Amino acid sequence: MTKRSRIRLLLLASVFAFSACGGGGGTSGAGSGSSAASPASGASGASAPSAASAPDSASGTSGTNPVPTLAAATAILDGTSMGQAQWIAGSTASGGTGQTVAGLSCTVAGSAYTYAHLSIYQDGHLLSLPAQIGTVEPTLALQTGCSYPVHTVDNTGKIRMLANPTTPYTLGQFFAVWGQALSNTNVAGLTASTISTYVNDGGTLTQYNGNLSDLPLTAHREITIVLGAPLTQIPTYAWTDPPPFDTTQIVLAYGGVVGTRYWSDGATPSGGTGQPVDGIVCAAGMVQTYHVHSHVAIYKDGQMLAFPAQVGITAQCDYETHTHDNTGIIHMETPNVKTFTLGKFFDLWGEPLTTTNVAGAEGPVVVYINDNGDVRRYMGDPRDIELTSLRDITLQVGSAIPTLPTYNWYEPK
Repeated sequence: MTKRSRIRLLLLASVFAFSACGGGGGTSGAGSGSSAASPASGASGASAPSAASAPDSASGTSGTNPVPTLAAATAILDGTSMGQAQWIAGSTASGGTGQTVAGLSCTVAGSAYTYAHLSIYQDGHLLSLPAQIGTVEPTLALQTGCSYPVHTVDNTGKIRMLANPTTPYTLGQFFAVWGQALSNTNVAGLTASTISTYVNDGGTLTQYNGNLSDLPLTAHREITIVLGAPLTQIPTYAWTDPPPFDTTQIVLAYGGVVGTRYWSDGATPSGGTGQPVDGIVCAAGMVQTYHVHSHVAIYKDGQMLAFPAQVGITAQCDYETHTHDNTGIIHMETPNVKTFTLGKFFDLWGEPLTTTNVAGAEGPVVVYINDNGDVRRYMGDPRDIELTSLRDITLQVGSAIPTLPTYNWYEPK
């Protein structure tokens, strides 16, 4: 073999050896890097919203995010505030302020309510649904105030709904009453490249891919909207709801007595004896252009105590808020619309009101508010409860009561 032939054989052997050592393997590695750098399939621009349809199974989640599962139910008391503040309370100026909105009228509260629940998450953080969406304060023209058939009363995330509508209310109607945007790219002013919606109906989790405005609000349905970072588990709640209503109504007759006598009639020496109390004035012959009534019931270890008469009434004058009898009815009678609270009335009475002491009746205090069938547990300071037309306030001190009282008012509803 010539010298040139030997050199050629040595060069060929070197090429084969280099290939066997994986010198060409960089092609595979470079392919992986290129794939990782390209946009994920789920990150493409949002398509036009599909027509409203039955929710798809959660297993249909697109992209590379893990499919969320339904978390174990969290036990929670009705009235518990949930999430961090994001929006101010009430409807916006473009929402429901008394006019008809999205086919819904603002009227005096109905007689039976249920609820759906809405959770809004932004990058893993639960945002608090504002209180008082769809509730309108009283005016001289409408002294009862009004509420829309979908509204909120607290920060629980519960959307209160008038029971048994002809057709289900929709999430779009609620957002219209709120006065906030709702689309598959914008939720109450919040936008994200990814917005996912999940629906829990009695333990069955589905993903909703239709138009958000068309999503029906059905009784006890839990809706979770996720903006940005995905959730691996969708929350669900086991609510401790208020006790049921007592079907036997208590008759509130003017001048009557409801409950067992416990306190003396009239204010205590530290209460209102004619001087202004918390901005509440006492006057003789006051004009009563604004005239509404609330009711307060106090239970101590299951026994209903008679509310004192003549609180806020003196020999010289009547306060703007007062009692005439022992029925528990509190009268608000003033020339103009004015805000009265339970705490102000207790100051007028001259008695304490805390979460452990109701006019000297001591023990753990649980508060329930019933607005003509729209009932809930109240978890805030009882002094802050507003006295509004035909509102029933029940203060439970000590042992629990099995049912909530209902009344036949001497003021027509």
